[in-house]
Amino acid sequence: MTTVTTLAQRTPPAPTGAAPAGSSPPAVLPSLPSLTGLRWMAALLVFGLHVNNFGYFGGTGGRLVNWGFGPGATGVSFFFVLSGFVLTWSARPHDRVLAFWRRRIARIYPVHLVSLVVAFVVAYTLLHQPRPTPKQALANALLLHAWWQPWWQTLNPVSWSLACEAFFYAAFPLLILLLRRLGARGSTALGALSVAAMLVLAWTDLHHWWSHSIYSFPAARLPEFVLGAVSARLVLLGRWRGPGMEASLALAVIGFFLVPQATHGGYPATVCTITGFALLIPAAAVADLHGLPSLWRRGWMVRLGELSFAFYMIHLLVLRAGTSLLGTKPRFGALGGVAVTAAAFAVSLALAWVLYEAVECPARRLLLRRRRPAAPPEPARREAPAPVRD
Repeated sequence: MTTVTTLAQRTPPAPTGAAPAGSSPPAVLPSLPSLTGLRWMAALLVFGLHVNNFGYFGGTGGRLVNWGFGPGATGVSFFFVLSGFVLTWSARPHDRVLAFWRRRIARIYPVHLVSLVVAFVVAYTLLHQPRPTPKQALANALLLHAWWQPWWQTLNPVSWSLACEAFFYAAFPLLILLLRRLGARGSTALGALSVAAMLVLAWTDLHHWWSHSIYSFPAARLPEFVLGAVSARLVLLGRWRGPGMEASLALAVIGFFLVPQATHGGYPATVCTITGFALLIPAAAVADLHGLPSLWRRGWMVRLGELSFAFYMIHLLVLRAGTSLLGTKPRFGALGGVAVTAAAFAVSLALAWVLYEAVECPARRLLLRRRRPAAPPEPARREAPAPVRD
């Protein structure tokens, strides 16, 4: 869940979009605003899923919302693929590992900590809210809770995906080193192995080989991240040969609505959408590079994409707080459900704007502020020699 930026500065889209096949990528790369816009759509899918889970709609409205947003958990898979693409695209030559990790911490940790405080307030002030143990709270704060299945939904439940992202960030310096040595063919082979690993993991999860579902297990979600990194590497090398935006979006939509037909959700659902997502993200990047039309590049979509991380982190806490007023699974009619959903959306978006403007951006600037080098000591003044007297 990262905003797409350039390595050093933003430049206009290049007409060719990438380095010629077999050559090294350019030192300065253009920004990819369509990917920022697409982030908003993934966040919206997750919001719709949680509205469905909280039972705002009853009857026909409930069935329609379940049909449209029941597979919304796959939006998290989109985030994982996108994260791999963006980090590989923006990887700096000769970047130091500690500098990379520092930027990643500055990107996600301030909003995570503030949303964690909000989660504590919700847990300890509202009735019928689960309260974490000290170990669970500490694991949440350190982004380790997704490694232990009984803890993954404590406090702010959506933060389990940040625990996965933290693992991806830890592994990325080795991954980018490997990709730079493999070349186009080796990277393609690594992408194929990632898809094969997902198929194997989905099959084992479906047949209950594991004592717990691996849906939230960080190591199980690593292949999605690697697949995004591979596609970015191929675009950088000018070796991407995927379909365009329209065909890729169609495959993503088909996979999304295939989820209820193929599985009951969980990790196997990612297999249904991974093809479409892995094609759509580089297709959107190529569209930006070549200046092709893109809905996701429009200003309002990019702005919502910038708010998407904060929106993702706060919306479920808003829905949880709403249960104290609305009750559990109120099952409103169509008009009532739309009104309550619109109110929850508006509050979540407003709080996301506050988080972005008052926490995310200032904290990032503060944490990434460069220390001014100490001024060199001024040279000692030389006194003029005394006149020589006879």
